[in-house]
Amino acid sequence: MAKSSWGKVYFKEIYAGNLREEPGDRYVFTYDQSYLDSQSPKISYLMPLRKEPYVSENRLHPFFDNLVAEGWLANAQMRALRSIEPHINRFILLLNFGEDLAGAVSVIDPEPIEHEKLQHSDEVTAAALSIRASLSGVQRKLLLKKENSLYRPVLPGELSTHIAKVPSGNLSELLEIEYLSTLAVKKLLPDDEIVEVSIGKIANINEEALIVPRFDRTLTGKRSYHFEEFNQLLKHSSGDDKYNGSYEDMARFIKETPGGISFEIVKLFKRILACFLIGNTDAHFKNFAMFHTRDGLRLTPSYDLVAAALYPEFQSIALRIGKVQDLFIGDLKSKHILLLGEKFYLSGDEIFYIIEELGKNLPKALESISNSSIGSLLTRQKLMKKMEARWKGSFISIGKHLLKKQNRDGKS
Repeated sequence: MAKSSWGKVYFKEIYAGNLREEPGDRYVFTYDQSYLDSQSPKISYLMPLRKEPYVSENRLHPFFDNLVAEGWLANAQMRALRSIEPHINRFILLLNFGEDLAGAVSVIDPEPIEHEKLQHSDEVTAAALSIRASLSGVQRKLLLKKENSLYRPVLPGELSTHIAKVPSGNLSELLEIEYLSTLAVKKLLPDDEIVEVSIGKIANINEEALIVPRFDRTLTGKRSYHFEEFNQLLKHSSGDDKYNGSYEDMARFIKETPGGISFEIVKLFKRILACFLIGNTDAHFKNFAMFHTRDGLRLTPSYDLVAAALYPEFQSIALRIGKVQDLFIGDLKSKHILLLGEKFYLSGDEIFYIIEELGKNLPKALESISNSSIGSLLTRQKLMKKMEARWKGSFISIGKHLLKKQNRDGKS
């Protein structure tokens, strides 16, 4: 296991401070004085530059906690480390696998173990454990380096340029469904930034994967952009806490944050509606994020777009709409969309215009699914049928609901 109880925290390649574990599950992050003197960027929105340490009792700070691996990768890391030391916690995972993380921050153990000692069970796990990296999400994922037109797992000491999602679990055609979902959202929101996705082979790995370029890296793997997920920005811990809240929490954060602009709220509202339309019921706080820019926080490209509602076990919408919790996607009505729009500080006319715009783009989204060579014909037809039914059942009557509301309010 990690020999030390502290790690060096870097912003890009600059030493920013140290993160310590103290008795009683107490964690302390302290900026280095030289970093403060240089007026370098803060590592987290919730951790402005200051001399006083940031102390978190009973858990890692939300910023650091959300950098630790989740799901399959976290389980693989814990199994491997337990072969050396039985007591493993999230801080130890971060120390051992904190070199390549989301955004521009890394956490380095000053006395690292030799990763060659870690046990593994297959080639995907071996590739994931051979580097000091962590990824969120429950799917099996690998970090890749692109060389010419080929993709290969990154080597120790390298930084990745792409993320690969490989088949996992019992969810059939999951990679194909994410590909089709992303394709559809690109057509629904043609003026927005949506991640690029492709399905291809990975060198030395005998499996096809969904390959996604990292929007926080240059093509050479340099840490170029810093971002934080809303789970971090809203002070949520990793795990199920990402489902604890409402979509309006994100809009409120943008509105109340210095440098926030209303355009970002509108963009976020459109993305959420696109998620509803394709059936992305798992759109939680870790699936929305913001870049740190000189002008303030700005939304990253949209990512992790999966029509999860195609699977019977994923019918509940991830976050609240107003006070409505665990709303079944099949029960989504115009009134819920109107309520969401109001919580996003939008007028009735603005909501109607956005819905009208989605309706104009829907045929192109459906056509992109129909013409795709990815995914079985049955899956593509099912996705299109669900989207059309959702449009007719939840979206198309927005105008009538707005008119009724205006009449009730005495505005017409």
